[in-house]
Amino acid sequence: MSFLSRTDKNVLSTWFWTVDRTMLVFVSILMAYGVMLVAAASPAVAVRIGLHENHFLVRHVVVLLIAVVGMIFTSFLSPKGLWRLATLILGAGLFAMILIPFVGMDIKGAQRWIHLLGLSLQPSELVKPAFAIVAARLMAMQKEKEHFPGELYAAGLFAIIVLLLMMQPDFGMSFVITSMIIAQIFLAGCRFKYLISVGVLGIVALLIVYSSFDHVRSRIDRFLDPSTGSTYQVDKSLESFRQGGFMGAGPGQGTVKLHLPDAHADFIFAVSGEELGFVFTLLLAGIYLLIVIHGLRKMEESEDMFSILACGGILTMIGLQALIHMGSSLHILPAKGMTLPFISYGGTSLLSIGFAMGAVLSLTRHKKRARIVSRRVSR
Repeated sequence: MSFLSRTDKNVLSTWFWTVDRTMLVFVSILMAYGVMLVAAASPAVAVRIGLHENHFLVRHVVVLLIAVVGMIFTSFLSPKGLWRLATLILGAGLFAMILIPFVGMDIKGAQRWIHLLGLSLQPSELVKPAFAIVAARLMAMQKEKEHFPGELYAAGLFAIIVLLLMMQPDFGMSFVITSMIIAQIFLAGCRFKYLISVGVLGIVALLIVYSSFDHVRSRIDRFLDPSTGSTYQVDKSLESFRQGGFMGAGPGQGTVKLHLPDAHADFIFAVSGEELGFVFTLLLAGIYLLIVIHGLRKMEESEDMFSILACGGILTMIGLQALIHMGSSLHILPAKGMTLPFISYGGTSLLSIGFAMGAVLSLTRHKKRARIVSRRVSR
């Protein structure tokens, strides 16, 4: 393939030889896992609600292809082009979140979706990576400009987003975004009191949420003491892992998924446990760990504060989202409806994670080779 030669200076060749191909391999493996698991888990869910058995699989593949195109397009962008695109996405997402209380769809007691052009969109999913990029830019600008209050602007955006999420309500997403901004504050070298302040506010917010929202209190109480309520979904999820054993029942051969609500989305990790078994499910979890570790190592090579903060926030988001999904399925954490990145069925979440990974690929392409740690030591 001469057009991908190292000596060829066309756009595609330049991209291929500068993009993080190891990260692309990890992501491709996750996508393949996802298609296989959605194909195995979704037919039973579709038939149960009166749809064609391949309804979710077809939609998943179509949206996944769009997400891949978006990821590759984003990976071509310069850092300036990336934060401009993120600003547009954040602005549109916030506007949509403001509209949700008035025109949003109520699904399972929560208003998080907007019906647009025949599709159900969850604006907060797109706001999540866009905010990580915009907040990173604001914090980086404060380092560059002496009197620019970038941290204050980032804090204001954070407060607005969390307020809008609480109105939906979506506490899981609020937790992820809070953890993301804490990671960025730490990487930016902000004053320690900011970390303490965010941590204290988080604890206070959790106590308020626990005392004010019955369904949140119910989930936490059932996690701590299963006898306080129904634990049907978690019980079925744990049964999936027991049934799968060491090597699994085989793709498509699981039976617990037939009785597990949202097996194709919020509990797809349990389907993996039954059909692929301990070995391949552990491998799946290991890929997420490799993505985070590899991404952090690539981030360390950059001398650009914006790239460091944006990558750090996005990698925190991806790793934490995967951890919450897997922990909920294993009853290590309270049950929380959260998709598994690149694996679960879910239109907006796939588009969001595609954009997020495209941003990481973009920022790790446009870097200087000297390690930031080495540079600091040499000083």
